[in-house]
Amino acid sequence: MRPPTALTIAGSDSGGGAGIQADLKTFLDHRVYGMSVLTAITAQNTRGVSGVWSVPVEGIRAQLEAVFADLPVDVVKIGMLGDIATIEAVANVLAALPTRPPIVLDPVMIAKGGAPLLRADAVAALRARLVPLATLVTPNVPEAEALGDLGSATVLYKGGHAEGGEVVDRLVGPGLSRVWRHPRVHSRNTHGTGCTLASAIAANLAHGRDLPDACDRGIAYVSALLVAAVESLGSGHGPLLHGLGDR
Repeated sequence: MRPPTALTIAGSDSGGGAGIQADLKTFLDHRVYGMSVLTAITAQNTRGVSGVWSVPVEGIRAQLEAVFADLPVDVVKIGMLGDIATIEAVANVLAALPTRPPIVLDPVMIAKGGAPLLRADAVAALRARLVPLATLVTPNVPEAEALGDLGSATVLYKGGHAEGGEVVDRLVGPGLSRVWRHPRVHSRNTHGTGCTLASAIAANLAHGRDLPDACDRGIAYVSALLVAAVESLGSGHGPLLHGLGDR
């Protein structure tokens, strides 16, 4: 029997803590075979992003077509897209699939260190073209504010950027309403938490779990990584140590 599979469509993090690298590590941690479509290259480490270069649209389209032409895709996770052209290319390919797998959309807009990863003029395109295709959208507080009303979309509103000693995550959508409350883990090792959560949820969907259960398991996975990441790499926002900590 073949293993569950997941495709990540996202940017590269040269520091290994977020983006494609975090996604693939998370898939492997969940015993899911990971595939990737690279949308951008970033020069970054734990201190921040020093450069961003978009992959040409024809390259993004070719990667997508190569994967879907040959490999089974049980779930798609979308991360950093960067600009309107990339959003349109990804949306066009996904919308044309004869059978569309579940899609987890992490609307990446700003890096942990504050660098912009999505052009301001691309927010409307993200909302119009990809949100309607998504099984789940996973915005943090600033991203949710930028996206505004998402209508009937199913959304996991992440509470990590809010104030207070308790983190509150809310899943809302047609027929869905669930809240998770958990103590805030005070750690500087938070780089890649958003990417990791979306990928963990996607991995659980690839295993055939329903959406609330996938979110529950994804939140628990990231919480465990935060607690386990007692050793810091780099001098800034340290990464989660996927697969390396005791959980």
